[in-house]
Amino acid sequence: MERALKTRDAALDGVRAAAALGVWLLHVGSNTGVMYQEGMYAWLMSRLGAAVPVFFLLSGLLLYRPWARAAVEGTPPPRPLRYLWRRVTRVMPVYWLVAGLGLWAWTKPDWSGWLTWMLLLQNYVQGGAQAEGLYQMWTLPVEMAFYLALPVLAWALHRWARAGRQGGNVPVRLLWGTAALGAVSAVTVTVTSLAGLPQLSLLLPYHLIFFACGMALAVLSVWIKHSRLVDAIAPQLLVLALLLYAVLSTPLAGPRTLDEPTLAQALLRMSLEAAVAVLVVAPFALAPNPGSLRHRLLGNPVTAYLGRVSYSFFLWHAPVITLYRHLTGDPPFTGDFAATAVVSFVVSLLLSVGSYHLVETTALRLSGRRSAPAPPPEAPVPQAAPAP
Repeated sequence: MERALKTRDAALDGVRAAAALGVWLLHVGSNTGVMYQEGMYAWLMSRLGAAVPVFFLLSGLLLYRPWARAAVEGTPPPRPLRYLWRRVTRVMPVYWLVAGLGLWAWTKPDWSGWLTWMLLLQNYVQGGAQAEGLYQMWTLPVEMAFYLALPVLAWALHRWARAGRQGGNVPVRLLWGTAALGAVSAVTVTVTSLAGLPQLSLLLPYHLIFFACGMALAVLSVWIKHSRLVDAIAPQLLVLALLLYAVLSTPLAGPRTLDEPTLAQALLRMSLEAAVAVLVVAPFALAPNPGSLRHRLLGNPVTAYLGRVSYSFFLWHAPVITLYRHLTGDPPFTGDFAATAVVSFVVSLLLSVGSYHLVETTALRLSGRRSAPAPPPEAPVPQAAPAP
């Protein structure tokens, strides 16, 4: 396991930690009602759900990169069954632990409900995603659907790309293919709005654009290795991400509540969330530079470790917030924001550290995983100028 940690991209772990903290803060704000107050800060908090597309994009980037390398450089592609086994052992054990405790504590479903949740089928059952303290778990069926679809998507993309191999257009054709995957989301959002089918928003096609953006970054990271241009303008890209997030945090992108947005609002929100996710991740995926300020901020040992335990933190924080609310007896959408934030953060972090080391790393060892997936390309070493 130590070898795996050495080959991880610390900065991307830091991005993952920041996304997990964004989702946590969103749920603290929504449970205490702060998110629904008037003012700029409430609106900014209400859009922290944009952290979920960052998670989806990172999955597309990291998981597709070995297949992208196989298509562009001719290396052996991953073996699908081995890849799927590692995904299951990475995601399911700690999910079973947290979801099982949450269901036992508050929802107490019948045997079919237990089976639905344990097999990550809750998004496909009408009302099945409703369980107290597990409201963040809707993302896991979407992730698992992508895991299952990725070998097929990679195979289809590579067949399409090979048609352009003689012209040296493999990376370009792969990028066109990922763009087509993104168009699937636009169509699905349109159907969801026009046909009045909100349940489609819990399925993979609705969110495929975010995974596709990650896959496109994977192709670029293999193709161009390290972009000096992206490295040079990385601060501007991150500032642009903040500006677009500010636009996202307005009524233009739809209501803050669970009310259905209009088609224009839904498409704008999807586009802005995809753009923000790309702008946040691209400087780290396409211009790995450990000496830069951005890498020192997000790739330091503390944030990198938080990124490694972020999956457990993501799973634990909602049940912990729910338990705290039961103990305080606060009515819905009320409560002390600061107290809820401090208690839920500390308790969730302690539980996350325990489940990461006791459950996640044990499952990874049992899966036979010896290294982190698809390490990023090395940043180029500056060459000394020749003597005159």
